[in-house]
Amino acid sequence: MIGAIAAFTAMAIAGRTVGTALDTFEIMLFRSLTGILIVLVVGWACGTLRQINTQQLGMHSARNLFHFIGQNLWFLALTLIPLAQVFALEFTTPIWVILLSSILLQERLTAPRLMVAGVGFVGILIVARPDMNNLNLGVVAAAGCAIFFALTAIYTRKLTQTQSTTCILFYLTVMQAIFGLISAGYDGDIAIPSGPIIPLVVLIGFAGLTAHFCLTKALSIAPASTVMPIDFARLPTIAIVGMLVYDEPIDTVVFVGAGLIFVANYINLRLR
Repeated sequence: MIGAIAAFTAMAIAGRTVGTALDTFEIMLFRSLTGILIVLVVGWACGTLRQINTQQLGMHSARNLFHFIGQNLWFLALTLIPLAQVFALEFTTPIWVILLSSILLQERLTAPRLMVAGVGFVGILIVARPDMNNLNLGVVAAAGCAIFFALTAIYTRKLTQTQSTTCILFYLTVMQAIFGLISAGYDGDIAIPSGPIIPLVVLIGFAGLTAHFCLTKALSIAPASTVMPIDFARLPTIAIVGMLVYDEPIDTVVFVGAGLIFVANYINLRLR
């Protein structure tokens, strides 16, 4: 989990810096190209490339479209609002999983789960403090990315029943590279990373895969009720980084809202 926290933090810092030179589609394109290389090399070294198949292309496509949209919104939010606010709103993903699973997976939505979702939404409102007359694009992007990450999680859960990790990660990187190429190149102009931007783009690719690998490995070693509370250490970590690197003030209200979101997520884990 320390590895996951470090990787997510590194990706956020690199993403904000690269966002001044590349748009979100271009970031996703070059991140995915880096990811393809990593997956192929690691898959070859581990002898798992033969696990790649075409049995669930439709579900892979839907999963990766949701992830592509969510990740683009996340990178956009990084450039518009404080890092701590982005991470706090991202942590609402499990709340959306509760609600969307009842629709997409036909999972029973119990009264305790509805109460958990209600507590989480109160936390969202505290963190976002929306002004309905003048909505902040960064807040909308961060809140939206949580919804699409929830859809990604649901479809990942479906895929893991029949597909290997190597197969899922292969289509993750390849399909998002295609989505990124189409989105970044529709106007015939794709900015190519140069100079100090190149290592940061590579870092984003490595950090993204490393973060998800570490999180998955942690969940394979310890129960979710132990692992996920540790993940919330990302919030104070990124708040301190934002203060030291970007002179962002530490907003107590964000921590209050994030605390409610944490409580809602933890109670949900205990209900399982």
